[in-house]
Amino acid sequence: MHRANMDYKLCESNKIAFLNHCTPDQAALVEASKTCASYRKGELLFNESATPLGVYCIVSGVIKLVRTNHDGKEQILRFAQSGDVIAYRALIADEPLVSSAVCVEETIACFIPKHVFLGIIDENAAMSKELMKALSHELGVVEERVQSLAQKSVRERLAEALLFLHTTFNADSLNPDVIAITLPREDIANIVGTATETVIRLLSEFKGDKLIELEGKKIKILDKAKLEKISHASV
Repeated sequence: MHRANMDYKLCESNKIAFLNHCTPDQAALVEASKTCASYRKGELLFNESATPLGVYCIVSGVIKLVRTNHDGKEQILRFAQSGDVIAYRALIADEPLVSSAVCVEETIACFIPKHVFLGIIDENAAMSKELMKALSHELGVVEERVQSLAQKSVRERLAEALLFLHTTFNADSLNPDVIAITLPREDIANIVGTATETVIRLLSEFKGDKLIELEGKKIKILDKAKLEKISHASV
């Protein structure tokens, strides 16, 4: 990891929804107290079970939040990318972190210390409202994921995961059908909640059914409507 000294506006942490509600004095406090760093692919921002000392604002790059079971197998809980804040739930709840934050690609993140972040929340009702909205959204996503794991087949969950990845990572305007992130098959299996071999087999089946196209590790969506039908997603 190598540190990078960045201006508050240059690092774009002021574009994060929570921080948009800061007063000029609060923004100056964030600027004076934050530290920014760049991380290489595979590096950790923090480990699960650690005590949160502050929050991280993702300036650029992609983070996967993963939890490891007793057998050492990872489960990807969600992703965070530019504009997102992570570790705030555990910080507010005064609990250990429930996941590790791993860089999927080169990432720049700013760290805001606990006392600064909590102090601003105490003073700023608009920022507290944004946090409540974000926490409510995350709870809804978790509930949907639990229902999916309990009620859907692996094939349905894979279709759902591909649609989710396409919606989340389709920033490439030149290739809008391509999932604009390269994930190893093991990571996709961790999202779906199944074995890597099963994902490889099902991806091959989806390719044979002309639902997707595989371009190396990249995945191109060919028939979104059929994937939605398989996943039982709302159109």
